[in-house]
Amino acid sequence: MNLDDLVLPGTAAAAAALETASEYHSPALLNHSVRAYLWAAADGTARGIAFDPELLYVAALLHDIGLVPVFDSHTVAFEEAGGHVARVFAAGAGWPPERRERLSEVIVRHMWPQVDVAMDPEGHLLARSTAAEIVGRDLDDWDADFRAEVLERHPRLDLAEDFLACFRAQAERKPESSAAAAVRSGLATRIAANPLDALS
Repeated sequence: MNLDDLVLPGTAAAAAALETASEYHSPALLNHSVRAYLWAAADGTARGIAFDPELLYVAALLHDIGLVPVFDSHTVAFEEAGGHVARVFAAGAGWPPERRERLSEVIVRHMWPQVDVAMDPEGHLLARSTAAEIVGRDLDDWDADFRAEVLERHPRLDLAEDFLACFRAQAERKPESSAAAAVRSGLATRIAANPLDALS
């Protein structure tokens, strides 16, 4: 498989999601979000998992929007805040209420340890792809040549430092959040050991 084999949704909502992510994310978080879709779409394609490309793409581009200072919430975890921002985005894109709800669910669930593929294929794929992105989990499930192609087109830049700083800030202000739990469980060590950074 190579990048040209993947379906990139050509919808207005997908284009708007990329524009929004480009405006608010750091370059490293933007590339991370694009790669999150590419890993997820490749994973679903290779494993024969039927998924909605537009839903998965928009969720991937916006899954970390709750880490952006202007959208950060002092009351809820970043993935919940991101789910709410995504709902507003999807309403503006003209999505019906049930599709807005699905987008929010996928974003919230990307922080779950695992998501049942039968219950939520897009959530399952995004949770797997973001775990691979940040800590290198199950990287061997993606072909080495494909990994190299993705990293060449969308380099990691300073993602490790940027992402860890975001999660530490979340943990300090929201000690009961999933980000805080990740920091307490050794996130810094797992990020430092991610083989993707050695390939960049």
